[in-house]
Amino acid sequence: MGFVTSIFPRRMVQAAGNAVDGGALLRSIGLDPDDPLDVTQMVSDDAYYGLLEQIAEQMPNGHELPLRVGALMRPDDYGALGLAWKSAPTIRHSLERVERYCRLWTDNLTYELRDEPGGALFLLHRFGERRLGMRLSNEATLASATSLVRQTSSSTFRPREVHIQHAAPEIISAHERYFGCPVHFGSDKDGLSISDEALEQPNHLGDDGISQFLLGHLDAEIEAIGSVEPLQHLLQRVVSQALSEGVPLMSDIARRLAMSERTLHRRLSEQGLSYKTEVDAARQHLAKSLLGQPRYTLSEVAFLTGFSEQSAFSRAFKRWTGETPASYRQASVADGG
Repeated sequence: MGFVTSIFPRRMVQAAGNAVDGGALLRSIGLDPDDPLDVTQMVSDDAYYGLLEQIAEQMPNGHELPLRVGALMRPDDYGALGLAWKSAPTIRHSLERVERYCRLWTDNLTYELRDEPGGALFLLHRFGERRLGMRLSNEATLASATSLVRQTSSSTFRPREVHIQHAAPEIISAHERYFGCPVHFGSDKDGLSISDEALEQPNHLGDDGISQFLLGHLDAEIEAIGSVEPLQHLLQRVVSQALSEGVPLMSDIARRLAMSERTLHRRLSEQGLSYKTEVDAARQHLAKSLLGQPRYTLSEVAFLTGFSEQSAFSRAFKRWTGETPASYRQASVADGG
């Protein structure tokens, strides 16, 4: 089970307005509706998804909920990271800071700014069952990122394209109006395609002195999180979230952990660990978990654990466990999961 900052459910309830009993919904997940926004107050992602599903069921035009939430989000909602976003020199720098420090408000996703011809993809990677709550959350995340860029950029912003993995709602015109560009549902990724021109636009509140001070503060906060959760567990969790796109490079995982590749290598060595061994352990743990869920086919399990072919996955799984994936699944189902 992961966590998300409580500002997300609070903004969702605000966006739903009178269509729901917001106070009751917040209390149902352990939040006091009268408390102020606090980015450090967390709720479980399962509770958050459940709240979104209740709102969508009660709210007319529930497909517009993520867009309404995106329009409500403000950089100041995110505490020091929001200030670091605003004070960054360009939009690219703002997005890089979210990529590096997002663990301060959630541990159930990571971001990646991946260069592509003429620009970059700002991707979100989130593992788990793509239930309605997660789908709404993914859309809201992309809508929020778009809104934050628009609030801080010195020029009008629209992505080149929006990519969303799940199927489209019956009506997508609201999404196209909000983003101001083509929106591709049923894609192979979740993210925004942004031009180089937009990425290099200055933030109108950019301030290098304030920015550097805030980055030092954020580094300390990230370090504090790392000292609470053992590096081995943290590494395996982040690797698991990235495996659906293939086995991640150590440099990519180090960036998601807000450290250099050299630092990650040193910290692993100090604990007698190796990156290759921990990646293998993450794949094995994830494979066992997915095989216990019959809704995933064996080929889907292979893909989600970073294998391009089911046969390669079967060989690796037998090496790990002495069993084939099919026999392991059969025994797991017989034992009740």
